Amino acid sequence: MPTAAKLVAAVIFALVAAAGAILYIPLLPDGTQTGWLIPGCAGLGLISGWRVMGANVGRSYAEAVATGLRAIITTVFFAGLLFAIYVMIMRSMHMLYKGPLEALLAVFAIMLEYGRLMFDPTFIGVLALGGAIGGVVAEFVGRRWP
Repeated sequence: MPTAAKLVAAVIFALVAAAGAILYIPLLPDGTQTGWLIPGCAGLGLISGWRVMGANVGRSYAEAVATGLRAIITTVFFAGLLFAIYVMIMRSMHMLYKGPLEALLAVFAIMLEYGRLMFDPTFIGVLALGGAIGGVVAEFVGRRWP
């Protein structure tokens, strides 16, 4: 059921995910295609804010911070997974894999490869702070407009 807290959480986490994508682009290797990265991450942040954060408001502010961090981690995981699948498909079009199993296993190797690039203090700080603040704001809105 739509609530004000779910809407606010969805918008905040979409903005935080888009900001994270903007900070992540300079960390990528040169020549990496990033055309859909920002809108894709914003869309995943929107879904994660609605489903993960918005569904768990009404507890305490400490749990709201934890749930906000969980929502951001969920967003980062699925963004990494979808980005790795996209890279694998692009590589498979150049016939770089011997079969479908090798291509499927490459998705996880690509996730690890690009996941290592995320260990940037600014990137982690923005996502952690945005997730915590987003959780607190969603909790506040959930208490104010139930």
